[in-house]
Amino acid sequence: MLRFALIGAGRIGKMHANHIASNDKCVLEVVYDLNTKASKEIANKHNCNIAKSAKEAILNKNIDVVYITSATSTHIEYILLAAKSGKSIFCEKPIDLDILKVDKCRKELKKYNVPIHIGFNRRFDLSHKSAKEAKDSGEIGNLEMIIITSRDPRPSTLSYHKYSGGIFKDMTIHDFDLACFILGNDPIIEISVYGGNLFSSTIKKINDLDTAMIIMKSKSGVLCHINNSRHAAYGYDQRLEIFGSKGMVISNNKSSSSLKKYNKNFTNANYPFYDFFIERYEQAYKDQLENFAQCLINHKPTSVNFEDGRNALIIANAAYKALSLNKSIKIKYN
Repeated sequence: MLRFALIGAGRIGKMHANHIASNDKCVLEVVYDLNTKASKEIANKHNCNIAKSAKEAILNKNIDVVYITSATSTHIEYILLAAKSGKSIFCEKPIDLDILKVDKCRKELKKYNVPIHIGFNRRFDLSHKSAKEAKDSGEIGNLEMIIITSRDPRPSTLSYHKYSGGIFKDMTIHDFDLACFILGNDPIIEISVYGGNLFSSTIKKINDLDTAMIIMKSKSGVLCHINNSRHAAYGYDQRLEIFGSKGMVISNNKSSSSLKKYNKNFTNANYPFYDFFIERYEQAYKDQLENFAQCLINHKPTSVNFEDGRNALIIANAAYKALSLNKSIKIKYN
């Protein structure tokens, strides 16, 4: 049985707490958050202890795993503290917004032989995984194109967007990782970007984008297109299409029901898409935890490691550079 310390009791922390508590391989031992009310809510629900500080939670001798779902600015501090104490680590994306800090952390981590998993949950979506398997098995022939659509139903709060790192480090970083997941050992080496402020004056005021289109090329020449919007009036729009020499597969949106309606006003009408990421990727989050636990129990490498998190951030930085220069740029990882 793996015993967990959860650092961060916000919206996503609460979701992770539920999944840890419901997994038969895991026990939520202790929780910490600056917001004591949020910590108490999780502790009361799951009958776990409350730590007075992150350090107290991480250094707890009963803990096997440190699960980091706190603010991005705290991730590296908690990763290194957990690594030094010999604990296994799960950390939500991104590792940090600053690649120099990530590289410094990377160098320090080499001193410690601890498993670390970065929380790119979309890799564990059953449909996305099936698309990857179709590509790996040769079912679609030689891979030629990847098309990723990722559109939020609405922007988050201004206070969130101010500190999120911007659309490419906060939102599109998931899409960058998903593209890398599909490509496997074929790294993305070139990127060009168009971005705009088509509807949100608030997001524009903080020098962020609400809409973006990205074209990338892999080392072997595979082309990848990502399109993002922060407002989809019809729900959380998440689609993946991979196209090859023998065919195509599509991982499509999800709804609460597969029922379709037909009447004099419309035909083939579906239920609305899920409204946001926690509902859309609920099973993916659970499967990610299960996979992480299995890796630890069986002493196998984690499925999404520190390098994956670093690579996604490097691509995000390259996207900002390509946008500012208004031209395609090469991507270097070292």
